Amino acid sequence: MSYQDRITIDPAQRGGKPCIRGMRITVYDVLEYLASGMNEGEILNDFPDLTREDIRACLEFAADRERKLVSFPSR
Repeated sequence: MSYQDRITIDPAQRGGKPCIRGMRITVYDVLEYLASGMNEGEILNDFPDLTREDIRACLEFAADRERKLVSFPSR
């Protein structure tokens, strides 16, 4: 399963931010929790509707976005 099956973008929900399976939990929320030091288990305990696959989908989504960024050479 790819992240496209789990990450949804709906302009009417959370201002069009990428969300997990149509829930109000955004990819950004999950990435921020991981960046703050929470581990996968802690996130799953705090958000029982999430799955390990949801967290992995967030990471895949972020990696894909990063890969698609255009960079300009420095002068």
